[in-house]
Amino acid sequence: MIINEKEIFDILDEARKADIDEIEEIIEKSKDGFGLSLYETSVLLNAEDKDQINEIFHAAKELKQRIYGKRVVLFAPLYLTNKCVNNCLYCGFRVANKGLIRKTLSIDEIVEESKALEEQGQKRLLLVAGEHPVESNVDYIVEAINEIYNNSDMRRLNINAAPMEVEDFKKLKEAGIGTYQCFQETYHRETYKRMHPQGLKSDYDYRVTVMDRCMEAGIDDLGMGVLYGLYDYKFDTLALLQHAEYLEGKYGCGPHTISVPRLRPAHGSAIEEVEYPLTDEEFKKLVAVLRLAVPYTGIILSTRESKQLRDELLDLGVSQFSAGSSTSPGGYKDKKKEEADQFYTSDERKLDEIVNCISESGYIPSFCTACYRVGRTGEQFMKLVKDGKMKSICRANALMTLQEYIEDYASSDSSENAKKVIETLLKEIDNEKVKEEVYNRLDRIQDGERDLYF
Repeated sequence: MIINEKEIFDILDEARKADIDEIEEIIEKSKDGFGLSLYETSVLLNAEDKDQINEIFHAAKELKQRIYGKRVVLFAPLYLTNKCVNNCLYCGFRVANKGLIRKTLSIDEIVEESKALEEQGQKRLLLVAGEHPVESNVDYIVEAINEIYNNSDMRRLNINAAPMEVEDFKKLKEAGIGTYQCFQETYHRETYKRMHPQGLKSDYDYRVTVMDRCMEAGIDDLGMGVLYGLYDYKFDTLALLQHAEYLEGKYGCGPHTISVPRLRPAHGSAIEEVEYPLTDEEFKKLVAVLRLAVPYTGIILSTRESKQLRDELLDLGVSQFSAGSSTSPGGYKDKKKEEADQFYTSDERKLDEIVNCISESGYIPSFCTACYRVGRTGEQFMKLVKDGKMKSICRANALMTLQEYIEDYASSDSSENAKKVIETLLKEIDNEKVKEEVYNRLDRIQDGERDLYF
């Protein structure tokens, strides 16, 4: 059994009995960077004292910077098709939404979209497809991957697509994907059944075992998540971590990333009101507690959230941002139509605005794609992180990709602030040989070389 609902509910009940002193002890323990048990995570999720919540925030910021440094990885989603056979009640792509403008991009259109994103400065894409056995089968996705790699300067392609069989995942592996991402949406079985009344996705067990089939196919760079708002966020967070523990125990590594999307309105959705709303303050606490619970896992935040909240969450453990997102097929090259979106976005800033904002905050906007290209994935990646070696690698690669962005894409405002970040963080490199090599590579980038990385 991957998810034990009774165990989770028992833990939640027991954690409610924790007093202030026990909460304090768990916060102190979390600073060591060894992660938290399900019980300890539940205790922190139940914390209500404002001073202790601020301590959680401080611990999350400190831990994230100690492990990964100040880098924030940027990417954009590229929607391949919104045709779908499922009837997920919360989704604008659901088959029952007759008002949706349906579109499957041709391979040429996919390349055009990727080039439009490249012109903004993007180097990492998340390819997203509705679940349709014909329109978005694995051969179509593999062809899209090959053509993007061959006809653009995109350097890492991650995939968010429906669960597949092992042989299909082997095809994705051979095509050179980065992360395979698939969300359970909610781990609460009865709620899952109610939210997915029709289509292939209605099979809870087939979806929850998708990561096993990925591992069997050799894909060990996995992205997980739930859609907050479908069920109690504390239950779904513990279930998500229980799933991660299962993967760690069976395969030697858990998820590479965890996404934290909150339910958003969508054109044609069957949900008029969020049944389990999560306030902004609860959401901030959730992100910080996740950072403490799984300190070596990337936390992804999408443009579902507002500009202000996204900027605040930089300090609470988020390590990856989507930027300048469109949630409809063809939404980058052509004018966006809300009637083709999966959901409505809140942060409408362009990539350059987000680069500028991140730089002003003292963080490093990163377009790094090095790890999967040199084989630093899965268990090997986690070992480097836990040994404390990834921070220096991440910082150096982030600085080099930011220098590329300055040379090729940046506005005058973002260029000025990005240069200040590079100058400041170069001084923080303790190893003189490493510092000298980074300076050398930055000079080479200014002279026209590209795609340098450690």
